[in-house]
Amino acid sequence: SSGRCWYHRARGWRMAGAVPFVFLHAEMVAELGARDTDTDPGPGGQKRSLEGTGFRVGQALGEREELDALKFLCKDLWVAVFQKQVDGLCTNHQGTYVLQDNSFPLLIPMALGLQYLEEAPKFLAFTFGLLRGALRTLGFESLVTSSVATLPACKFQVVIRKS
Repeated sequence: SSGRCWYHRARGWRMAGAVPFVFLHAEMVAELGARDTDTDPGPGGQKRSLEGTGFRVGQALGEREELDALKFLCKDLWVAVFQKQVDGLCTNHQGTYVLQDNSFPLLIPMALGLQYLEEAPKFLAFTFGLLRGALRTLGFESLVTSSVATLPACKFQVVIRKS
């Protein structure tokens, strides 16, 4: 083969895939570039500029990364540890997520009596650490709390701390 290695061929393919973005970017520069000197803030206090547009796109991608991390916890991590998926995941799209487990395996042995309800938080502490540790490894600082209304169901609230 010629002096070109697989890297150059793969790089050429990636560049071909980047062409639509390059054209989109050129159009944004043409449309928004003239406004880069505007000091009037747009919605949310951001300048209507290329930088402001990039900032909003970056925020959206960051939120997507958060959601993907929480989905990983609810599916893959939960299955690896508890042999089941979380029953529900809700978010307010502002960094707060609620994981609902209707039959949390560590609470099932306690589900026979209401007298155990006040003991339930002790059986959730390990899972707090599990969630926080996994999220930190994925690049997210978090605060985790839980609630138990009816055994063996519980909810874990995860708040992603913004830097």
